[in-house]
Amino acid sequence: MEGSVHVFVEDVRDEGARRVLGRIAEYGVREVTVAAAYHAARDVTPHGASRVTLRSDGVHFPPPDDLFANLRLTPPVQPGAQDEPLAALREAADDHGMVLHGWAVFLQNVTLGLANLDLTVQDCFGGRGSPAALCPAQPDVRLYSVALARAVARQGVRSVVAESLHFGTFAQGYRQDRSYVPLGPMDEFLLGLCFCSWCMRRAADLGVKAEVAREECARIIGGVLDGDPPAQGEVTRAALTAYAGPEVVAYARARSETVTSLVSEVSSAVAAEGSRLTFVDGTGHGKGYADGLPPAGLAAHDAWQLGVDLVALGDLVPSFGVLAYARDAARVADDVGAYRRSVGNDRELRVVLRPGRPDTDSEDRLAAKVRAVRAAGGDAVDFHAYGLVPYSVLNRIPGALGHRP
Repeated sequence: MEGSVHVFVEDVRDEGARRVLGRIAEYGVREVTVAAAYHAARDVTPHGASRVTLRSDGVHFPPPDDLFANLRLTPPVQPGAQDEPLAALREAADDHGMVLHGWAVFLQNVTLGLANLDLTVQDCFGGRGSPAALCPAQPDVRLYSVALARAVARQGVRSVVAESLHFGTFAQGYRQDRSYVPLGPMDEFLLGLCFCSWCMRRAADLGVKAEVAREECARIIGGVLDGDPPAQGEVTRAALTAYAGPEVVAYARARSETVTSLVSEVSSAVAAEGSRLTFVDGTGHGKGYADGLPPAGLAAHDAWQLGVDLVALGDLVPSFGVLAYARDAARVADDVGAYRRSVGNDRELRVVLRPGRPDTDSEDRLAAKVRAVRAAGGDAVDFHAYGLVPYSVLNRIPGALGHRP
């Protein structure tokens, strides 16, 4: 089975490109997915030089002038980008006979959001309280997304792995949240909907009563903030219809046109640069990231909550990334199978597994999940991530893939 290991530029800078790729090659893995454009984070990095790594928003290469010169948004540039670490990694990959993919985070960027609040999600009260969430309906954001995709493709990567190329959630809107008001899952969903003029206009063009939807969201969330009990249970279309009404559900569903058209533009731009797009649906992240225990609803079935229409995208995108953040191999198989049925049999499915905490406690468990991916129709397993887990955890990979004697 094909697959890759996710790496960060900081990993390579600490240990050296050839050492990192040599270790990954020993696992029996012939592909590497490097974070070419990433978001701000503080990570414990067990075998990194500092042991705790601060990451910034932005790109690890000089942005091409011809792509960004006339755009309002230009990606922040990471420290050390002038040394062109991706070029060094590409050279090392070529020497090892390995394939390099470029991983890019698109619309989650608090640096750009704080500097351009009018391009971020606008909630039902008119506030801009999610500066990390750029709105995909905004024309300037769409131009930026296409340019960023082209820029990453030019780094000599086989594919551009696109994360956060869709609407986000309220929980991902900033670096740290503090709320002493108990918000239920549906309240958080409603608070994360964007009601900027561009989103409202697109929904209205599709026949949705956008202003009615906004008013209903404001009424419901306002009531909870004033002391009404929050709704409990998972967000489903039926539950949301009962809680907020059909116009709110219609408004949420209408967002898929915004995402589908943007992804189509990005995919075409990447193809024009001689690469191809792997679209990563973030729904699995929201479900199982914290503990590897996702709730009952499968990620593919709930992707509409981020404006993702997998059936429509299956006609436009050659490859999909599935975030299978679950402890249970049967759940991994169910998630992969649901994606396969949604996007079609002729599209590549790259399934992201975490070889360690909180999803995986042994090589046997990781191997069971790899087998589940194969049985459910997955084409590749990508392991997340080299710098975030100890070497002892990474050493589970070859046995799980069946490469250990």
